Amino acid sequence: MWEPDAATDLWALRDHVESYLAEDDVLTSARADATRSGCVPVGPDAGAGLRFLAATIGARAVVEIGTGTGVSGLWLLRGMVQDGTLTSIDIDPEHQRAARGVFLAAGYGPTSLRLINGMALEVLPRLTDAGYDLVFVDAAPADYPRYLEEAVRLLRDGGIVVFAGALGAGVVDPDASDASTAGLRDVSRLIRDDDRLVPVLLPLGDGLLAALKTG
Repeated sequence: MWEPDAATDLWALRDHVESYLAEDDVLTSARADATRSGCVPVGPDAGAGLRFLAATIGARAVVEIGTGTGVSGLWLLRGMVQDGTLTSIDIDPEHQRAARGVFLAAGYGPTSLRLINGMALEVLPRLTDAGYDLVFVDAAPADYPRYLEEAVRLLRDGGIVVFAGALGAGVVDPDASDASTAGLRDVSRLIRDDDRLVPVLLPLGDGLLAALKTG
């Protein structure tokens, strides 16, 4: 098995992983929109991870918390079954308008989309228990423990919850104590210690923390 030596450029390895699957013009445009509007979408490597997870479980019903300009949503849609529906929640209507244009440009019609403008923690309680195959969270990390509670309720057995930014700045710094870092640490611990969940921490982009619900 190949092992990197001390001279290995880890950034070069990361760039290689990120560029393994090139994004098409629609995703490139959505990413440019995100930059202009101040969004920070998942990278191509994390997007590919989301598509892989959605395809692995044949996801038909997916909840996304944090629509942004549609980058992660489009990766998810491309992993879902053909007649699946993405429910995406965001507080910013301008972001959702941009995302809708991205989804339509990629060939996903209205029946594939349910875009909800509002506070996710107010919207999620109205969604159906055990009615979803995958929940993806890309929002304020300080609220991640609360999103986990909602996600476990929403997922069917065999469903997957995924949190973005799980390896964000401060997570491995013992002196960091800001709210975002605390949220990331708390949700990581809660997932790891929950007997209903089978977790994995994937070093894609800024980290994807995923867990399979078993019961």
